[in-house]
Amino acid sequence: MPQTIRVAHSPDSDDAFMFYALAEGKLETGELRYVHELSDIESLNRRALAGELEVSAISIHAYAYVAERYALLGSGASMGDGYGPRLVSRMAAPENPRAALCGRRIAVPGKLTTAYLALKLFQPSFTEIVLPFDRIEDAVHAGEADVGLLIHEGQLTYADQGLALWADLGAWWLAESGLPLPLGGNVVRRDLGDGVTRQIARDLRASIVYGLEHRVPALAHAKRFSRGLTSERTDAFVGMYVNHWTVDYGPRGKAAVQRLLDAGHQAGVIPRRVRVDFIE
Repeated sequence: MPQTIRVAHSPDSDDAFMFYALAEGKLETGELRYVHELSDIESLNRRALAGELEVSAISIHAYAYVAERYALLGSGASMGDGYGPRLVSRMAAPENPRAALCGRRIAVPGKLTTAYLALKLFQPSFTEIVLPFDRIEDAVHAGEADVGLLIHEGQLTYADQGLALWADLGAWWLAESGLPLPLGGNVVRRDLGDGVTRQIARDLRASIVYGLEHRVPALAHAKRFSRGLTSERTDAFVGMYVNHWTVDYGPRGKAAVQRLLDAGHQAGVIPRRVRVDFIE
């Protein structure tokens, strides 16, 4: 009897690319049958808190709160290597954006997102306005927020909307730590047992590798989830977040995850230190 594994991820072009081979039945998965669910990342973070899903995309920040129930899979990272969530405004960037953010109203895409954690490390003193990620640019334009924290495709399109870049948190984190900013990953529930979790790890890695090796059809699949991006921008966005880091964190990527969560704990954002482990 096949075992059903619910896999949840965001309806975004990078996640769609990553899971293309599994979603389209391109791989032999033995006794495991994968059923895909799509939801925005903050909703998935909240569902992970309840242990609802066997496998889920998750913000690295949120992993700090579910580490006892879930392990990170060794593949599936969305890593900002010198780039990442972007702070934008209708106003031109000030000379010292970090200082200028103090006390500002900032629209954020959820308090469990890694973007939020990085912002708290960058500038802890601001008034947060929590909104769905796809409402943030509109809120900035409407004056509901002074600054917006953009994730997903908005990182590429904010200038088209007449918004000015104040700071790129991935670039700041690289300068601060010498490491990429680990934004998201995929987790597997520990109670599935060692054999099943390791097969899931193998299947996810195989799906990522298949997409990278069959880029044209994988991009065509991903384009359906790109929220209006051109084919060229879809390709660019996928390239930002599905790459060698996604196949395997490697020692530097794993160090980046631990360093970020440790920094969050030291800053008082994350209540306890989490020792991260990976299912390879």
